[in-house]
Amino acid sequence: MKPLFSSSILFSALVAIVFTPGMASAQEEESPFSAGVDVVSSYVWRGVPQDPTAPKGSPNIQPYLSYSLGNLTLGTWGSGSLTGSVKELDLYASYTFGDHVTATLTDYNWNFTRDYFAYGQGTDHAFEAAVVVSDIASLPLSASLNTFFAGADKLGNGDQAYSTYLELGYALSDHVNVFAGASLKESVTYGTSGFGFTNVGLKISKELTLSDQFSLPVYGLLGFNPTGNGAFLVAGLSF
Repeated sequence: MKPLFSSSILFSALVAIVFTPGMASAQEEESPFSAGVDVVSSYVWRGVPQDPTAPKGSPNIQPYLSYSLGNLTLGTWGSGSLTGSVKELDLYASYTFGDHVTATLTDYNWNFTRDYFAYGQGTDHAFEAAVVVSDIASLPLSASLNTFFAGADKLGNGDQAYSTYLELGYALSDHVNVFAGASLKESVTYGTSGFGFTNVGLKISKELTLSDQFSLPVYGLLGFNPTGNGAFLVAGLSF
């Protein structure tokens, strides 16, 4: 099945926007580009460890780039483990509606067993649509719903899995969040045979002050995967 959404579409859109006449003066005032990198003690995604060759996890470097134009953001995010066993490169497009709703399309690629631009049968790319709602009922409550709709997200028999993940988050303070996420159906991606909680935990963030002019955002995350009988403790730094 030909995917409905691909990295070539995102790349073409990004090039068109960047070279739009008159953009240079706007960039001088406030650059629409953003870049950064996170360093994490291990890579756990929605409660699922992403480094199968290192049961206890290995540090990952996770760079990102983005370009924003109004409510639209085009970006890329990646992860690479120090052991070399994790190589991920994702592309995404997000659009924010008002102050509380964001819709995102993401092209994930975390296998790299073939040419990156191979989008045909057996592709390594997986395509997901997501909606995030924040400040629900004027509370520090958020909800995200994520569904893979094409690509490498398959069941054991080769059928499209349409893996779906729902997560609720609640901010206890500006720096403390609790969350609970679950796979809503059978999924090889999340390791579930039906509905199952995969990602329940607590995240605490703070600014590590190194000098009067410089501080470093850090966080610690304690999580559990009840369905997979797993637990994880992750520390992260942002630059």
